[in-house]
Amino acid sequence: MDVQSISDLSDRRRRALFERDSGIGEIREDVQGIVETVHHDGDEALREFSRRFDGVELSDFDVTEAAAAAYESIDDEIREAIETAADNIRAFHERQVPEDWAVEPSEGRELGRKYYPLDSAGVYAPGGTAAYPSSVLMGVVPAKVAGVEHVAVATPPAEEINPVTMAAMHAAGADAVYQIGGAQAIAALAYGTESIDPVDVIVGPGNRWVTAAKAEVRGDVRIDMLAGPSEVLTLTDATADPEIVAAEVVAQAEHDPNAGVVAVTPDAAHAEAVADEIDRQAPEREREGIVREALANDASGVFLAGSMDAAVAFSEDYAPEHIFVHAANERDLLDRITNYGSAFVGEFTPVAAGDYASGTNHVLPTGGSAAIASGLSVDNFVRPATYQQLSEEGLETLRETITTLAEAEGLEAHAHSVETRFED
Repeated sequence: MDVQSISDLSDRRRRALFERDSGIGEIREDVQGIVETVHHDGDEALREFSRRFDGVELSDFDVTEAAAAAYESIDDEIREAIETAADNIRAFHERQVPEDWAVEPSEGRELGRKYYPLDSAGVYAPGGTAAYPSSVLMGVVPAKVAGVEHVAVATPPAEEINPVTMAAMHAAGADAVYQIGGAQAIAALAYGTESIDPVDVIVGPGNRWVTAAKAEVRGDVRIDMLAGPSEVLTLTDATADPEIVAAEVVAQAEHDPNAGVVAVTPDAAHAEAVADEIDRQAPEREREGIVREALANDASGVFLAGSMDAAVAFSEDYAPEHIFVHAANERDLLDRITNYGSAFVGEFTPVAAGDYASGTNHVLPTGGSAAIASGLSVDNFVRPATYQQLSEEGLETLRETITTLAEAEGLEAHAHSVETRFED
């Protein structure tokens, strides 16, 4: 790869880097048609779309029992890895469960907030070019930790759905598993069909058809985010091992030809060494073709900054899904950075740790939305509500304030609702 100086980037190149999107615009109309058809025709539409898009004939969408059987049939080593990852993810997300609270800011006035889990959730588990049992754990476990009573998983149908992915569904505690994929799966979860109950929230990564469908149903059902292709930005200096930095870039590149993979450093020799290492490692990877496409796209590159301050500024503008920080003062650097989905700090903290087993969630904002949004968490599955209780004395202290404002707004009945409580 060639090293590019940040100061020399053209306006077009900057737009490509900083104005990334999920690419759903050009398919929006087609997805609208799919969603509307499933909403209207239910199971019949799901079977037709499964024939058309997945090449399979489905008589039954429910494969919950098959997921339980897969859990028992997989190798003990894989089952143990799934359980270890699930335990770590569960422990991290248990720390996120919000607690009800109450305060008494003045005599006779109690205010509080209560949190209620949503009744149901749908988790999308991608299929396609790779199996993602880890994504199942990242979606189902937080929902169950939050207290969601019914969690359904949808995954694309196949002659044999990946057994490890199926086993992860069972291990995570999914209550129902359906073999449905793409935009039609999102529509089925959002609106329900004869065989599938609608849910309150839909989460999980997917291709642009899935993302476009989530955009279409948003408002009728809660969604987590509109995520696009995977991203990583490495922020390093000359103290970092170029081989490790390149490995992070290449690892993220194998996700998707449209993945954004960026290395930024203020050290010219280090930048060249990282670029050389990327070129050396790419041919060694099994998914070399995908890696090379990702490395070549306009959202990727190795960039030389004029200083570490400039490198940090570049990172803040890019707002990556994942950021790998490895430098002499890496914890200080982390304190200076705010726009990222999840940070991986230090030589022995690969992004893959968060992808699978450290415990943090890997469903994260992309396309620069990390500047304003956060990753999947227990928060996605709970609903807060406030309450208050006033005594007679408590209301008396607010009486004049309330009635004055109500009358100023022309809402006399509001004022009366207060005054009537003090009439003899």
